Amino acid sequence: MNNKVFTSLFLALCCIVTMVDAAFGQSQPPQNPADAAKKTNVRPADAASVAPEPFDGVPLEKLTGKCVTLDTEAGAIIIEMIPEVAPEAVRNFLNLAALGALDTTTFGRVVKDFVIQGGNLFTSEKWGVELARRMSRKLPDEPSDIKHVRGIVSMARTEEPNSATTHFFILVGEGHHLDGKFAAFGRVLKGIEVADAINHAPAEGEKPLKPVHIKHAIVSQCSK
Repeated sequence: MNNKVFTSLFLALCCIVTMVDAAFGQSQPPQNPADAAKKTNVRPADAASVAPEPFDGVPLEKLTGKCVTLDTEAGAIIIEMIPEVAPEAVRNFLNLAALGALDTTTFGRVVKDFVIQGGNLFTSEKWGVELARRMSRKLPDEPSDIKHVRGIVSMARTEEPNSATTHFFILVGEGHHLDGKFAAFGRVLKGIEVADAINHAPAEGEKPLKPVHIKHAIVSQCSK
């Protein structure tokens, strides 16, 4: 076989191999669009957890005078913030309201003549990854000399230090055993009777038979 024939056969073989490779490459099943979207949208967990929220870093003077209205199925509860004693709890609550995280959540725990508790984002109709991530954000403990009396709003937490997240409670009675232990960050200006109605609704133990929903939470300047 002369060199010209050998060269021609070699080039033809290379061409066939290239065509086969291309054919096999094109015959691979296309990537699932959902999987592709998941890969495209993946963000590091730490980057998502530190994403800034509307009231992060806002100075105390701009937090003073802020109110949150909880428009519930039982009526409206207007809460005045107390940033001078619990600035991080106030920022947290304002952020939850401003971002709509409290909307459609329920008051899922009541202790007769003592408290109603809300802020469990798991009860939201919008529950998903973002709310789960938000509910894992921990707050520093901010105990103060504010007395836990009727109308005070405070952060719920476990026995572990710095374990408050999004759960909060409104006192409809006295709770002096909580003084200096929990972060009182607000007080009810209007609508304490709504909290009373939620507290006295039928319940099985501490679980309401028909939990009252927060339809919408609104941040505004207080008007006394």
